[in-house]
Amino acid sequence: MAVTAPKRLSQRMRDQGRPFETALLTPLLVVVVVSVAAALTPHLQFNRLLGVAPALAAAMFPVAGTLGVGVLALTADTALGLVVEHDLNRTPGYFTLLAIATITLAAAYASRVRQNRERTLAQVCAVAETAQRVLLRPLPNHLGQVDIEVLYRAAAAHARIGGDFYEALQTPYGVRLIIGDVRGKGLPAVEAASVVLSSFRVFVKDSPDLPSLAGRLESGINGYCEVVPSEDVLERFVTIVLVEIPTDEPVARLVNCGHPPPLLLHDGDVREVEPSAPSAPINMAALLGDHYRVDTIPFAAGDSLLLYTDGVSETRDHAGTFYPLAQRVRPWAFAAPRQFLDLLEQDILTYVSGTRDDDLAALVAHRAALGPTG
Repeated sequence: MAVTAPKRLSQRMRDQGRPFETALLTPLLVVVVVSVAAALTPHLQFNRLLGVAPALAAAMFPVAGTLGVGVLALTADTALGLVVEHDLNRTPGYFTLLAIATITLAAAYASRVRQNRERTLAQVCAVAETAQRVLLRPLPNHLGQVDIEVLYRAAAAHARIGGDFYEALQTPYGVRLIIGDVRGKGLPAVEAASVVLSSFRVFVKDSPDLPSLAGRLESGINGYCEVVPSEDVLERFVTIVLVEIPTDEPVARLVNCGHPPPLLLHDGDVREVEPSAPSAPINMAALLGDHYRVDTIPFAAGDSLLLYTDGVSETRDHAGTFYPLAQRVRPWAFAAPRQFLDLLEQDILTYVSGTRDDDLAALVAHRAALGPTG
């Protein structure tokens, strides 16, 4: 399937897990190091540092493991008192044991709280994964003569979905694609994205042209806003690009509704496909009109279209400069779609300053061949 992000995520988690497995030995290492230091320098009373071990264990061990480390620390302190000082019956010795026991109990409680939060996070991630499979289902690598690859990254660290979306389907009119971005973030943006995507999937094969398809998407989001009213209903709009790639014509037809312009990659050249006339974003036709302009561009075998959201083009560096997309991707104009998107993702991560605060989606449609009459 085209979406290989889950596989890469699993591999990344396995890679990140190896250092964590090594870190599990840290509390035990603390007990050993502190015990040796206390035995060699009894006058410095290093044994008071044994309470660090259960405190560290709380961050990575379950409750039983944390208590076990605490018992080990208590045993080590007792042994040091008997073997090194030959006397445990002293107030400082009892105080150290009490301190370790208190820290162990507190650490066990902290471990329990951490485990509860981890379970909650795991459940939330599972729900997000399921929602992504429904909303942003994997796209096929090939639709007719068109190869397709996608890249998607949600802004939130543990989120899998956001307000950016995409879809590609084979229709009687050729391959039709959509990429879009809902204004706003969070669950309202996800819900609005699901409405637009659902409408697209329902009407994409029956709409005779792209303007009629855009009009049906407009009706769908209008109906949603009427059923689920809110204070910001007038500001809840969606920018999209609709693309139609006929099977037997070396062209692509586009309707751009307030979205960043796609890039056409042709024979090593990269150019923005600006709309010849503006079309209103979805859910803004009542204010701006419902005149959807179709632009037809040459799109022959070997050409590619890069569709993307503003999470790509509005990425900023440390100086606040926007990511110069057309300039940066020019060296990769001949790359295969999957390699192209991998290079794009790596370059954005290198370019960005700090943490991204917007979702990111990109789709490459590459025309591998023309139909029999092309």
